[in-house]
Formats: sequence, C-alpha cells, structure tokens
Amino acid sequence: QVQVVESGGGLVQPGGSLTLSCAASGSFFRIETMGWYRQVPGKERELVATITSHGATNITDSVKGRFTISRDNAKNTVRLIMNSLKAEDTAVYYCKAEGQVRFWMGARDYWGQGTQVTVSS
Repeated sequence: QVQVVESGGGLVQPGGSLTLSCAASGSFFRIETMGWYRQVPGKERELVATITSHGATNITDSVKGRFTISRDNAKNTVRLIMNSLKAEDTAVYYCKAEGQVRFWMGARDYWGQGTQVTVSS
C-alpha cells in the first residue's frame, strides 16, 4: 500500500511564501503522477498542480507564475513552492499520489490528510 504525508502548511501574510512537501512511502511497484489539490469549506476540491514521473507539469491558471511544483522520483517526494500568496490561496492543501502497488495492477489514487494554508495579515 501507499502512505502519503504532507508537511509545511501554516500562516503567512499576503505576498509571502510557503513550501509544501509530500512524501509517498510503503510497499509499491511505482508512483506515477503526484500532485497538489486544495479545498475550502463548501467548495469542491480543485487541482493546483501535478507532475508526472517524467517531469511534465500541469498548473492551474490561478497560480501560474506564482507556484512551482517539483519532484524527486528517487525519494517519491513532491514539493510545491508558493510565492506571492494571496488571501484566496487559503485552503486545505492535499497531496495525491497515483500508486501502482504491483506491476500487474492498475494505478489508484492515494491521498494525504491535508495541511492548512492560511494567507492573512
């Protein structure tokens, strides 16, 4: 199975920066796409940024130019560097890893528990 653990959330002032980290661990064949999603109360969870095992990224328009996603395949970790943070970036941020437990099995999604990011003065 795959365990996903996030870290790095917190309180930051508008215009500030935060870095979120996520690690996938456990017993598995490989991790495919990893990414970050966020959710505010009363709204659906939305994609922030994803990165494939080959380094291809998908970043939502609202954070382009401000957020950067990177990955270490050897360690199965993904990082989200968030700059120029705005109040509307406030949310619980979740890490997702697409894990293939055995080579003959398809990949499925594994989620972390979430980390709170609050942008406020």
